[in-house]
Amino acid sequence: MTDMTQQNRTQGPESAAEPSVQTRKTTRRGGGDPATRGRTTIADGVVEKIAGMAARDVLGVHAMGGGLSRTLGAVRDRVPGGSKSVTRGVKAEVGEVQTALDLEIVVDYGVSIGDVAKAVRENVVAAVERMTGLEVVEVNIAVSDVKLPEEADDEPEPRIQ
Repeated sequence: MTDMTQQNRTQGPESAAEPSVQTRKTTRRGGGDPATRGRTTIADGVVEKIAGMAARDVLGVHAMGGGLSRTLGAVRDRVPGGSKSVTRGVKAEVGEVQTALDLEIVVDYGVSIGDVAKAVRENVVAAVERMTGLEVVEVNIAVSDVKLPEEADDEPEPRIQ
């Protein structure tokens, strides 16, 4: 009997015939994945900036916006501290999961307007969907002008000071 008590003392409670099982109750707070808690809203202006940058990246797009908005933009750009408006010529309507865009562009003379419009749509849809997660349901493009080679630019050349 002494050997048995000696054995029980050295081995401890884990070596008993029926091991003791401790259960830990886990309490989850907040309900689910932290990434799904709350709501993200994206302003129209954010989508307009993304679309404007993506449209300007397409070869054959000379400028964005109609004649009046480009003229006013050129004046605004001349003001010290002023910056180019990347949203010029872009209008977005943003919902919870979808967005629709209207773009007004000026194309360079000699390029295929259909090809430029297709490239603008593809670039804008890819950029907006990648960056925002919104589904782009439509990109309407209005070509308001063609930039002829001999025409002076409406936008001023940058001046070195």
